[in-house]
Amino acid sequence: MEINSKIEKAKNGDQIAFTFLLNHYWNEVYSFMLKRTENETIAEDITIETFSKAFDKIKTYNREFQFNTWLIAIAKNVHIDLLRKKKANLFIEITDQENQQAYNIADTTPSVEDELITEQNLSRLLHCIKELKPHYQEVIQLRYFQEMSYQEIAFKINEPLSNVKIKLLRAKKLLAEVIKNKR
Repeated sequence: MEINSKIEKAKNGDQIAFTFLLNHYWNEVYSFMLKRTENETIAEDITIETFSKAFDKIKTYNREFQFNTWLIAIAKNVHIDLLRKKKANLFIEITDQENQQAYNIADTTPSVEDELITEQNLSRLLHCIKELKPHYQEVIQLRYFQEMSYQEIAFKINEPLSNVKIKLLRAKKLLAEVIKNKR
């Protein structure tokens, strides 16, 4: 009954209910996609996209079906869309300029000066952030260090607003786990 209650609250825009549903079903959807894709990064991206789509369309959820079944159906469709997109992209040529841009990725490691300026706690926090996957590091850095809005982040990383919110939520959860394990 608690799940149905959380779903109803989420339908009314309750962020705590969204967080509960994300935490409750994340491992199930992620594990399912990991078995299908055999790639952690792709499985994680699909899971993020799944929750993003589910939360955007939660008002259309039909209680006759199990919520996890609905999420898995969305995940399968996201995966199929990804495969179709990949197949279409196989025929796109990469220019020399685009190829060079791939090699000119900036190093985000804090400089010695940065570490001297920041407090010891901030230095520890940055170290913990570095343990996250790069796409989580990026959204945390943009939101909390560059103080960008969700909309600005969505524009910067060229992703839907709902994906940004899910990524930030997941990034904060993973960062909390990293910090907890360091103690």
